[in-house]
Amino acid sequence: MLKLYYSPGACALASHVALEESGATYEVVRIDLSKGEQKTPEYLAINPAGVTPALETERGVITQNAAILAFIAQTRPQQNLAPVGDPYRMARFNAFNGWLGSSLHPALGRLLFSRPALEGDARAEAVKVVLTRLQLVEDGLLEGTWVMGDAYTLSDGYLMVFERWARLNDLLDPTRFPRLNSHLDRTQERAAVQRVLAAEGLEAV
Repeated sequence: MLKLYYSPGACALASHVALEESGATYEVVRIDLSKGEQKTPEYLAINPAGVTPALETERGVITQNAAILAFIAQTRPQQNLAPVGDPYRMARFNAFNGWLGSSLHPALGRLLFSRPALEGDARAEAVKVVLTRLQLVEDGLLEGTWVMGDAYTLSDGYLMVFERWARLNDLLDPTRFPRLNSHLDRTQERAAVQRVLAAEGLEAV
């Protein structure tokens, strides 16, 4: 059975949603980041990087949301959660997820989770970077109603994580980002997403 190590509301939410959307049989293990459980010897034996998510499979552990999403989509192709039969479209799926993990996530993480908190010019610059990257998604990276066009893919659940963070911190102005706001609302309405939010003790935002 698949086993997902996650922390509620953190970026591992994307992998949790992906598993629920896929219909796979899985279990979850909560890792409390506030208590430093990601740094315990037991968890470091699972993921030496000391972060979530980590997905235990029968062949070993997979880390990083982008890799986990690709694995889930390709092992459950009947669910049509990614364009697995089209190498070019699959590359675009992987590219978008890679960009989220390497560009948008770090920008939001620096702004929201730096300790000590950013202040003054440093905070203003961090806000500018985040808004610029959100604008890129708004204006160019969303291919249609969903990330990949007219059909939901696991990229949408991943993007939702950062849209939630942005909205919770007053960074997702509806006038400036109408498509992102609409996308967030639509994604949070999905039954699988609602089940995962409830399981993690979260609410739609």
